Amino acid sequence: MNPFLEQIPGQLRLKTILNNFLQSKQIPHAILFTGMEGIGKDNAAIQFAKSVVFEKNKIVESEKNIRGIEKLQAPYLKLIFPLPRGKNEDDSSSPTEKLTQDDLNLMREQIEIKSKNPFHKISIPKANSIKINSIRDIKKFISLNYDEATYRVILITDAHLMNDAAQNALLKNLEEPPQNVIFILTSSLISKLRPTIISRCWKINFDPLSDKEIVVILRDKFSIKKELAEEVAPFSMGSVQTALKLIEFDFKSLKEKTISILRYSFGRKFSSAFNELSSVLTKDKSSGFKILISMMLVWLNDVQKHKLNIDNLLYKDQIETVVKFNSKFPNIDINFATSRLERLSNLTQNNINPSVLSANLIFELSSVILETR
Repeated sequence: MNPFLEQIPGQLRLKTILNNFLQSKQIPHAILFTGMEGIGKDNAAIQFAKSVVFEKNKIVESEKNIRGIEKLQAPYLKLIFPLPRGKNEDDSSSPTEKLTQDDLNLMREQIEIKSKNPFHKISIPKANSIKINSIRDIKKFISLNYDEATYRVILITDAHLMNDAAQNALLKNLEEPPQNVIFILTSSLISKLRPTIISRCWKINFDPLSDKEIVVILRDKFSIKKELAEEVAPFSMGSVQTALKLIEFDFKSLKEKTISILRYSFGRKFSSAFNELSSVLTKDKSSGFKILISMMLVWLNDVQKHKLNIDNLLYKDQIETVVKFNSKFPNIDINFATSRLERLSNLTQNNINPSVLSANLIFELSSVILETR
């Protein structure tokens, strides 16, 4: 196994496929990594890019060349990600020429962090889409001639955030791929990518990470204490980003508020439920809503496990609540309740008003109980 690929936690099937690409010397010109957010797609893309660059190129291992690859910079790697739109920027501008100095500094800082920790998610205010300027800039990247650079990689993270113009521009590159240039796209929402783009990529789906893998990543990459990492990991649904959000929202308090919201909603105490829910959503309403639903899904799973006499509940400190709930509502359809919550969670992608989502969540929870009576 290529040593860079060994830096990818789990994902044995993926690593086998990528290693076979390297050994067969037949690497697809475009690869699409798909799967839920926070399961290591960017890390895998970066490690595979490094394996291609170091294995396929006749690199003069100077400090400059090695530093460029490690820092996710040209000439071997071009990293494309969402950027804010600058003042008076138009489609003929370069991706960064109209950005403020503060934006440029933050952009460089975020790339630096990601070069050291590929699990880091780049975050820049108002960077909501990948602009056509960034895709057009690919032409400049591939036009530069480097004798030792036989293979080069273009990595587009969160590819589903390309606007329509950017997707059209990328499609032209994929229809007539430049020689020895490999495109790697990562996306958690491929439904937002054009089918013509997807069809031109070798698509590989990622699996959720195991609890043990989450704990190691939290400890080694984000300096999270072992005890907290082990407590959060089972609630993370296999996603590092979800685990980090749980920690950001104060995990212990979040567990208590989740139970309170469930109790108030089931008891049809709508005002109390709404107030508790609103207190959770004071930081990041969209992320907070998804995180809260993920906590509720874990609780419902505990309810189901208790029904089946399975002991390893995650809400261990709330076992009495689970027992009382099953005693009071023995006929509740857990699968029905789960599907309703998952549907609401998916609605956050549509930029629906958080207050509307909150009201719908409370209503859905109360209606689940009504339908069991």
